[in-house]
Order: sequence, then C-alpha cells, then structure tokens
Amino acid sequence: MLLLPAPPEKMLSASSKPIVFDPYARRRARVRVPRWLLLLLLGVAAGVGGVLFVQQRYLPPRLSAPESSQLRADFASADAERTRLRGVLAETEHSLKTALDDRKHGIEELAASQDAIQRLRGEVDSLVAFLPSGPRGGAVQVRAARFTVEGGNLVYDVVLSRDRAGGKALAGVLQLVVAGAAGRGTQTTVPLRPVAISVGSHESLHGGLPLPDGFSPRQVTIKVLDRPDGKLLGMRVMHVS
Repeated sequence: MLLLPAPPEKMLSASSKPIVFDPYARRRARVRVPRWLLLLLLGVAAGVGGVLFVQQRYLPPRLSAPESSQLRADFASADAERTRLRGVLAETEHSLKTALDDRKHGIEELAASQDAIQRLRGEVDSLVAFLPSGPRGGAVQVRAARFTVEGGNLVYDVVLSRDRAGGKALAGVLQLVVAGAAGRGTQTTVPLRPVAISVGSHESLHGGLPLPDGFSPRQVTIKVLDRPDGKLLGMRVMHVS
C-alpha cells in the first residue's frame, strides 16, 4: 500500500500556528536565587547592622591607630611599674622578716639578761647579808664603803641596806662630810653636796663629788638622811684610801 503525501492545503493549516524560539530561556531559569539564600543573606545583614548599632550606641568608641599605640605604651609602662613594685614588695617582706627575727633574738637576749640580773641580785643579797652591820645601827645601815681621790674628786662606793625593807623603796639623801687638811695644812671639815638616793632592801652607790682646791681628805663621815639637813637614818665613819 502506497502512502501519498497530504495535500499542501492540509499541511499549511497544520503548521499555520507560529513557534517562538528563545535560546536564553533555560539560562534565565538557572540564575534564579533560592528563597532560603535570600533569607540567609537578610539575616546576615540584620546581624551586622545590629552589631554596628550596638557598638555605636552602647559600646565604647573604637580607638584610632595613635590611641591604640598610646594604650599599648601605657600598658607596657604599667606592667613595668607592676614588676618594680613586686620587687619592692619582696624586698620589704625580706626586711620585715629580718626585723622580726632581730626582734625575736632581742627578746630572747632580754629574757636571758633579766634572768642573769635576777641571779646577780640574789648573789648580791647573799653578799650583803655577809657584810658586817654598821656599828651605829639605824633604819639604814652603811654596810661597806670605799673612798679614793681622782682628779680633785672624791670617788665613793657605798653599800646600804635596810633590815625591815618593805615593798616601797626609802627615799633620802647621802651626805658625805670630809675631814682633812686644807691648803696650808689646817685641819678642817667640809660637807659635800648631798646626793639623792633610794634604798630598797639594799643599794650600791657609786659616784664622785668635787673637793675644795688643795684639800687633802683623811676620813669621811657617811650620813643617810630622810632629806637635806633632816632626820638621821644611818651613819658610819670610814677612812680615805
């Protein structure tokens, strides 16, 4: 069976509708931006804008390059000062520790000295107890005395005691009356300046009093008075060495 082509009229009627040819249609379809990407970009832009707003409105202003350099220099200076102060603190702590150690050592030495003083006082008390009593007696006894002449002064060492000494020391004066020869050999007696004293159970006195020019002492009368020219509490006569 032979198939004949259709008549030209029929072919023309079938192809009378125009066909539009667009070569970029598929390419335009490819560059369409997805919706999720638009939302992401909008979110990023909103976040950046929020950060800039908060920075401009609430945060401290951003520093310029010179201000940043100055800030770094100030930080370096502060760090150096901190290091220096740390060294000063360490030196001060060392000095304080040394001072505390010295103070502790001083306290220990003071305690040892006080113990030694207490022992010496006990020994002195025992020694004074063995000294002979003054022949004249009295509230204050002159247990021992020694006198020498040095450079125109009468140097004295006198030991006094009280038999009934209470807790309170007895205040008084030591009056030395010196007998001897004056410049021309005339025998005379010279009272020296009174010396204030305080006597507990015992008292050891040492000192020196000036003598008149050209005076040669021979003996000394030791008087213990309650006040200058007052009541006699004890007395003893001793020779000058």
